[in-house]
This record gives sequence, structure tokens and C-alpha cells, in this order.
Amino acid sequence: MNIDYHALLPVEIVAVTILLVLVVDLFLPARAKAASMWVGFLGVAAALGAVISLIGQGPRVVFGGAYVVDAFTLIFQGFFLIAAIVVLLISYRYLRDGGFYQGEYYFLLLTAFLGCTLMPASRNLLMLFLALELVSAPGFLLAAFRKSDIRGNEGGLKFFIIGVLSTAVMLYGMSLICGLTGRLELNAVAQGLAGLSGARETLADVAIVFVVIGFAFKVSAVPFQFWAPDTYEGAPVPVAGFLAVASAAAGFAGLLQLMFVAFVGQSTFWAPIFAVLSVLTMTLGNLVALRQRHAIRLLAYSGIAQSGYILLPFALVSANTEVNQNAFQAAVVYILIYAVMNIGAYAVTTAVAERRPSLQIEDFSGLARTSPLLAVAMTAFMVSLAGVPPTGGFWGKLAIFAVAIERAGIGPWLAGIMVINSVISVGYYFLIPRAMIFEDPVEGETRLATPTLLGFVVAASLVVIVAIFIVPNALYRLGELSALAFGS
Repeated sequence: MNIDYHALLPVEIVAVTILLVLVVDLFLPARAKAASMWVGFLGVAAALGAVISLIGQGPRVVFGGAYVVDAFTLIFQGFFLIAAIVVLLISYRYLRDGGFYQGEYYFLLLTAFLGCTLMPASRNLLMLFLALELVSAPGFLLAAFRKSDIRGNEGGLKFFIIGVLSTAVMLYGMSLICGLTGRLELNAVAQGLAGLSGARETLADVAIVFVVIGFAFKVSAVPFQFWAPDTYEGAPVPVAGFLAVASAAAGFAGLLQLMFVAFVGQSTFWAPIFAVLSVLTMTLGNLVALRQRHAIRLLAYSGIAQSGYILLPFALVSANTEVNQNAFQAAVVYILIYAVMNIGAYAVTTAVAERRPSLQIEDFSGLARTSPLLAVAMTAFMVSLAGVPPTGGFWGKLAIFAVAIERAGIGPWLAGIMVINSVISVGYYFLIPRAMIFEDPVEGETRLATPTLLGFVVAASLVVIVAIFIVPNALYRLGELSALAFGS
């Protein structure tokens, strides 16, 4: 078998970097353990360069179609590697000053990102499962990385137990699909499912439900969302950012491939299920978020609501190929925009946590006076999450809204529910900006110095989220290319 090593190069570099971090950490003195981050940073940057080198070379197929490099793959691999760089940067001072096992942390984090980079290239059921578990397994350990924190232990254990259960259900569903069709490749599975009838077709529908349940846990969809707030609150703040952005995006990357490629022929069965999941997820996430006064729990329930918005395009899939392409494009665009504004919010929260680790909303009081950059950036991120201009979040929600209206039928109803939920979300997204701008800082509190790396991440995220609003077509073009890669 001829192996296209160039196509595999981003994954190969990340894998080698993981080993280097593990080995280098063994020889570093205690005071120099933070150097592990820079090893990881250089490796991820090199992998990003490898992704760039693959642009414009057309689809590349490896391992008999199990691993494919196309526009969808490159867009998401580039996204995940940039996210890895950001999480590494915001972790640096947090880990260095917190007395954590830094080498082990970066090893686990990079292993999870290895799974992320594999996910968009995986084009059969087995590869999708392996990639998803490579993301999830290190996440269980990272969530409970603060071993002396009872909330961290509780959140990590809850994440692990529910994660293992969802994995078992998903794997059972995949095994049924494989048994019914005799194939693992997504396109071949679609062809096999199209030829089923009677009891075998019913069994296939049950198997699809099992697979959806497994992925619903990964993306925090209702009713499988209850692990997220406790896990995020108990985890180190950078880990919460990773789970909310990269881990969730990896789940959506896998779900997009399954539903728009392998299971698209059964959309009349599962599209209504996604409609219910979307409405319940966005509504419950927003309503419960209104009562939160802890910043991380607020962001966790915000993430649940945002997952509901991203699930909406799945409910629009039909026999109309053009609508499917537009729905796919809208989902990709929203995932990318959501990632920028959410990782920016977690970066600001990480900076505030250094001085006020309790991270109650009142801990952001007066931030506009003690750290204007953080206050301006956090306000922009919250406004963007609410979908209010002039931020990129507005275009993300508009893309989904437009596709829903175009779909007709159930589409306008879902669009209306999304608009109502967006209005509700303003009630909690503006809580932190109000505290930062209109409330006084704690008496005697001096200016909050922003660490250099954190400041860079916050500033870069702020620039990107504003730039997306000004020039949205570039991001829409990426979504269009990703949809065309599948010919949805």
C-alpha cells in the first residue's frame, strides 16, 4: 500500500510533538517545566504549516478512503491547530503559577488535539470513533487535573461516567450500521442504507438514534448536557475553554460527516429529532443561564445554548441538495465564529482568575478601570455571543436564520424560536459587561496587569471577531468550500 505521507503530515507532526513533550519533560528541572509548552507550541505551529502546504492540491485519499484530505479537512485542521496554539498560550502562566504537573498537562492536551485533527479527515465509522475517543479520553483526565479540588474531582468523574456510557451507546449503534451495510466508509454506508427495507430499515433507524445519542453527549445537547456545567466549573479554566471550543467542535465535525453523508438518505427520519434537540438545547441553555452568577457556569450554559443553534441546520436537511449545502455551510460558519468569541471569553476569564479565582460575576466589577483591554474585549465577546452587531456573532446567527427561512416548512418556525432565544440570551450575556463598566472595583484594588501571552490572545480574538463583521464573505467562502467538498 502506497501511503501519502504528505497528506498525513499535520497528524504526524502533532504525534511526534506529543512524544517530544513527554521525553523533554523527563529531563527538565522543576523550575524549567514550563518549557514543555514551548515545545508543544513549536510542534503545533509546524503542523499548521503542514496544513497550509496542502492547500490547493485537491482531495488526497489515504488508507483506502478512511482518511481524506479535502477542503473540509484543511479548514477544520487549521482551525483546531490554531485553537491548540491559543489554549497552549492561555495555559502557560496559569499552569506555571498554579503548581500543576505541566509536562503531563501538555501531553494530555496535545493528545486531545491529535484526535481533533484526525476527526475532519476520518471518513469511515471506525476512524471517526477512534478520533472522537482520542479527544474524549484525555479530556476526562484534564477535567479533574486539580486533584485537591473536590469540584474538579466531581466534575471529572461525572464527565467520565457519562462519557463512557455515551461511547458504549454510540459504538453499539455504529456496529449495527456496519452489520446492516457490511461497510465502514461513509459513502458506502449511505449506499448500503439506501437499499434496506422492512425490519432492517427500522433497525437502521434505531442504530442512527444510538449514534446521535453518543454525539449529543459530546456537543452538550439536551438531555445529555448535565455534565457540562459541573465539569467546566471544576476544571482549570484553560481546560474549560478547550472543552467548550475544540472538543465540542470536534464532535460537530464528526456529526456533520455522519448526518450529511452517511445518513443523509434517512433525513426524513432523523431531521425531526434534530429539530427537537435544537429547540430544547437552545431554550434550556438560555433559561438556566439567566440564573447563573458564576462566570464559568454562565459560559457553560451559554455553550449549551450555542450548541442548540448549531444543531438547527441539521433539522433542515431534506431531499433538496442546495438547501443541504447551505445548511452545511451555515453550521461550519457558526462553529468557526463561535470558537473565536468563546475562546476569547475564556482567555479573559483566565486572566481574571489569577486575581479572583472564585470567578463570580461580581469579580469582574470595575474591570473597565483596572484593565480596559480585558473589559473592552470581554464586552465584545459577550455581545458577539448574543449575536448583536457590530460583531461576527451577528453574521453567524444570520447565516443559520437565512437557511431556515429558505428551507420553508418547519424552517421559519425554527428560525422564530432561534430569534426568541437570542433575545432571551441578552439578559445574561450583558451581566458581565454591566459589572465591568458600571460597577466599582473592589476598594484598594490596583490596575490588573494582563500577562503578555494572554493579552496577545485576547487582542487577536477581538480583532478577528470585529474583522469577521466587517468582511464576512471570507468566512462564508470557507463554509461554502467545506460544503462543496462533500457535494451535500
